[in-house]
Amino acid sequence: MLSYSTATSTAELLNKQCACQFLDHDLLKAELEASPQLSGLAAEIAETRPHLFSSTMVFITPAQRDQMQAIIRSVTEVVSSEHWQTRALAQAPSVAQTNFGPDGVFFGYDFHLGANGPQLIEINTNAGGAMLNLALARAQTSCCKACPPLIAAPISLDELENVWLAMFEQEWAAQRATARPRSIVILDEAPAQQYLYPEFLLFQRMFERAGIHCLIADPSELRWHDQQLWLGDDAIDMVYNRLTDFYFKQTNTEALRNAFEAGDVVVTPTPRAHALFADKRHLAELSSPQQLAIDPLADSTVATLQAGIPRTFQVTAANADELWAQRRQLFFKPASGYGSKATYRGDKLTKRVWGEILASHYVAQTIAPPSERCVAITGEQSADLKLDIRAYVYRGQIQLFAARLYIGQTTNFRTLGGGFAPVYITAV
Repeated sequence: MLSYSTATSTAELLNKQCACQFLDHDLLKAELEASPQLSGLAAEIAETRPHLFSSTMVFITPAQRDQMQAIIRSVTEVVSSEHWQTRALAQAPSVAQTNFGPDGVFFGYDFHLGANGPQLIEINTNAGGAMLNLALARAQTSCCKACPPLIAAPISLDELENVWLAMFEQEWAAQRATARPRSIVILDEAPAQQYLYPEFLLFQRMFERAGIHCLIADPSELRWHDQQLWLGDDAIDMVYNRLTDFYFKQTNTEALRNAFEAGDVVVTPTPRAHALFADKRHLAELSSPQQLAIDPLADSTVATLQAGIPRTFQVTAANADELWAQRRQLFFKPASGYGSKATYRGDKLTKRVWGEILASHYVAQTIAPPSERCVAITGEQSADLKLDIRAYVYRGQIQLFAARLYIGQTTNFRTLGGGFAPVYITAV
């Protein structure tokens, strides 16, 4: 029985007190194995990635949804300004100056749900998990009649694959005159070893069903000659870029970089997108009243960003002593990091690690504590897991929400009862 308070939203009550399991595993299997070539994928995920999917869902309010969308639109407005782009690209490698038009698919805006509203803690420009989360959202059931009416996403779950296919076509049309690419490669380092490899297979199915030949490859397999990018004997028109070598610096991306800079292949997302949005040093500017005053922004935009982004600072020699003194209130992240690698809570820092931070490019972000979700673990046992919300975004518009449930310092897929969880929007 849920205990109600006039000051508590339905979403908060459900997150705190409802440990029900909503996932229909048979429906999930059907979603993951919707074509014969994917037979066995559900079992493989259960065996090799047992904590990829949580069996529960996370609830947010319409107000939280609208606040997250407002923050995303405000960020997009700022980044679209000429002043911002000039500053951001000036500190980025030369490959980020290349601009043939694509904006970048599947941006990921990561939020913690704070008492004063959602807090944007990170922006990613090649966020993973969207296709897996679509399958997961489609496989939910209401646990009981007490479950309120729910909305799963800003876009109908039945339409999302068509929307995503159209998104790739829009990226293609920004650089090419033909209607759609003939071939696309999903690119990542040793892709079959990636934790989210199963969704590469789901994307491959989506493209193939649309008549677009789709391959999955490591960048070292690519060759560039005759004004064309090649994978074996296959000419590649488009690259869905999932690399974390954001600026194509490694030797194994040489063919990709050369083809990209020559305009011989359409790449999405691009190094430019990362330079403009995902460098974490930008969070210092986006949360600084002084920096925001440089650009002619609406008062509402400035207010939205200041309320929605935890105060962030670039770590420099000049402010090192001050940040060390305040470290217990701060979270430290590498400026070009990803996947929570080399991130540290200030209260866990040692002098040795602090020295490494000072020798690198880091930001210090005011800690915005994550909210929690009550999750059934085994039998009658339940646990309160931390959660963050990821908004999958294209051109400033949210397409899908997903949550990640975890225990520990940062998000992970090693928590019993944790993993990806669909996000549902309550009526109030």
